[in-house]
Amino acid sequence: MSSPDPDVTPVRTALISCFDKTGVPELAAALAADGVRIVSTGSTAASIREAGVDVVEVADLTGFPECLGGRVKTLHPRVHAGILADRTDAGHVAQLDELGIDPIDLVVVNLYPFERTVASGATDAEVVEMIDVGGPTMLRAAAKNHGSVGVVVDPADHARVLAELAEHGGLTSGLRRSLATAAFRHTAAYDAAIATWFAQRDEAVADGQAADGQAADGQAAASTPPAFLGLALERTAALRYGENPHQQAALYRLPGARRGVAGARQLGGKELSFNNLLDTHAAWSLVAEFDSPAVVIIKHTNPSGVAIAPTLLEAYERALAGDPVSAFGGIVALNRPVDGATARAITAIFTEVVVAPGYDAEAREVLAAKANLRVLEHADAARRGPEWQVRSIDGGLLVQTTDAGAEPWDEWRTVSARPLDAALEADLRLAWIVAKHASSNAIVAARDQQVVGVGAGQMSRVDSVRLAVERAGGRQEGAVAASDAFFPFRDAVDSLAAAGIVAVVQPGGSVRDEEVIAAADEHGIAMVLTGRRHFRH
Repeated sequence: MSSPDPDVTPVRTALISCFDKTGVPELAAALAADGVRIVSTGSTAASIREAGVDVVEVADLTGFPECLGGRVKTLHPRVHAGILADRTDAGHVAQLDELGIDPIDLVVVNLYPFERTVASGATDAEVVEMIDVGGPTMLRAAAKNHGSVGVVVDPADHARVLAELAEHGGLTSGLRRSLATAAFRHTAAYDAAIATWFAQRDEAVADGQAADGQAADGQAAASTPPAFLGLALERTAALRYGENPHQQAALYRLPGARRGVAGARQLGGKELSFNNLLDTHAAWSLVAEFDSPAVVIIKHTNPSGVAIAPTLLEAYERALAGDPVSAFGGIVALNRPVDGATARAITAIFTEVVVAPGYDAEAREVLAAKANLRVLEHADAARRGPEWQVRSIDGGLLVQTTDAGAEPWDEWRTVSARPLDAALEADLRLAWIVAKHASSNAIVAARDQQVVGVGAGQMSRVDSVRLAVERAGGRQEGAVAASDAFFPFRDAVDSLAAAGIVAVVQPGGSVRDEEVIAAADEHGIAMVLTGRRHFRH
């Protein structure tokens, strides 16, 4: 194959070595039909040969057999000189001729599934065996020499390569540079994942974990921020703007991530905005806390309505009734597939985003009638344990485990003279979970598995009490309340009791706990201490 255009590199020899063989036989067949010699390794060569395509084994090219159980296959000068030779350098070309080495014009490689192996719970030895050495070396060599060589790491790019070969008789400089960018991006993410895993394992060993990744005492070891945290992010969407129109923004996702809003599938509606994504994340994180049918309505990342009910429709109606004014233009998250009746209820008022595990045919039809309503589907609504959460500050990043996972309900202590009954405890649990997802200082009032008032983001906890009571509009009579952090003084408890609150849950830990508990007893309300704080800044 040749091309008269000096900007186009003809492809005479292609080296293909892939763990993921998606589309590989088809690519090899198309290349071979165009006169390209195919060089390959091990199982990749076998899959190409099974497709009826002639293939040269790397061992035949190098004159050296694969060894060490396949750890050494392509690490040889006949491979890397063929990839790295600059075809515009007469000295390089002469050396290849002198050494009898054929140039390699196209490298098609993807890597061992390191991250997938880690996620599978494999042993350390199994994970280490999935650290690819030859693959990244070939990718980096080909990408470095993109002036002369094409490199493909993503099966989705097979079609681009074949299209250019058909149109130009080779690979243009623009495509070669684009493919090189993808290759360097891929190896950077791969190396970051490996370095992060090693750093976490070092921390785990220091914390007393056994070599196989299990805690030495048989218990799950506590996660600690590693000394190194590699972040490799893929831009999946350029957003119209950020929080405000004068700010630029984009959505990035961790490679391979399927969890959370970043992995949700949009079924309809307008393009998601920066604020939509923040609010939807807040809504999804909260609704995933519940096992029973639940609905969450979020406004500006704070819960305005939350309810649990036997049916999804009832849960939505009760969540909406919690604060129907704030619900206008809000985000609705549901932890069950949406039916037609619930969809009609949601579309009765202006809603920005709906996110749920699924939608039946009637619900899809109803929601599709609202052209601007963004409809997201995400099947993974399971409650999760801690992951790393990263937030930026000027000049650096703050990293912590997410405030997620099951609450230690058995650690709750009733410290008041008034005891709890089952109904009050259930409402306290609901209020406590919601308070975890509201901005500090947070006060959440709930009754009969429905949030009736939220006060959040205030500098004073007393102001949060006032706002929660105002939102409740009288429905706080006989309700319970949760405070995300301890009461530094009794004044907030006095205000809650005056509003008709009959039970309160809070972390405790104030130097005035005795005074606060005495206030609860004075007003005849129940008080529970959790021993756990839930600030959200």
